[in-house]
Amino acid sequence: MAATPLKIGVVMDPIDAITPKKDSSFAMLLEAERRSAEIHYFEQKDLRLLSGKAMGRSTLLHVHDNYDDYWFDLGAEQDVELGGLDAILMRKDPPFDMEYVYTTYILDRAKLAGALIVNDPQALRDMNEKAYTAWFPECTPVTLITRSMADIRAFLTQHGRIVVKPLEGMGGRSIFVVNDGDKNANVIFETLTDFGKQFAMAQVYIPEIKLGDKRILLIDGEPVPHALARVPSDDDNRGTSWQARTRGARPCPTATSASASTLGPCSGTRACCSQASTSSATT
Repeated sequence: MAATPLKIGVVMDPIDAITPKKDSSFAMLLEAERRSAEIHYFEQKDLRLLSGKAMGRSTLLHVHDNYDDYWFDLGAEQDVELGGLDAILMRKDPPFDMEYVYTTYILDRAKLAGALIVNDPQALRDMNEKAYTAWFPECTPVTLITRSMADIRAFLTQHGRIVVKPLEGMGGRSIFVVNDGDKNANVIFETLTDFGKQFAMAQVYIPEIKLGDKRILLIDGEPVPHALARVPSDDDNRGTSWQARTRGARPCPTATSASASTLGPCSGTRACCSQASTSSATT
């Protein structure tokens, strides 16, 4: 007798707006489809709490290994108790704002009702993808998180060239590379901190970012046939999407000894090099 298919929920951005050939959530959904899972698709607007019970307006989803114009089908809609699903993938992209936090509260209730939530809602709240680098300073460029524009200006004077970015963004949005003496520096710092009212991140610029950062998705311990890399273009400091579908993931370049003082003692390892690049001018 065949096993009952798993019921997998996914909370994500609108699926018709993703770029499937480089979207890791889509790669996970393809694997769920291959395993004959029953996929329940949600956007944030589909979730709610009713008398403490996590509920959602689910749309059944089928995905296809077709990256051009036919990568998904939407099926029937239904109200479901989120706790009744076997697992829910929380794949909503930043910004990490209060709407994101409220979504994790709903998923907390689903977890208590029996669903496996990946990643755990508490961990999503605690481990902001940028601020959490503070727990691994040996694997990142020298980093400052502050609301003070004076502190960022002093950081720029000390290091000569820095990357500044908001804490809640993604995909290269509002990321600036600033050189000491840049007459736009003050307005950039004012914009990112809202005149000292919100935290922003500054990091020492790492020249190796020009080689890009690389991300690998593993399923059952094996890399999927493609990986996302972000390689800056000739006219941009930010990483741009690059598809290594047939070539596989390119190796992470080893950091040079000249950059070791800014990257920390593990900068010569592949894992830390990848993290350091990701923490520079890409995300």
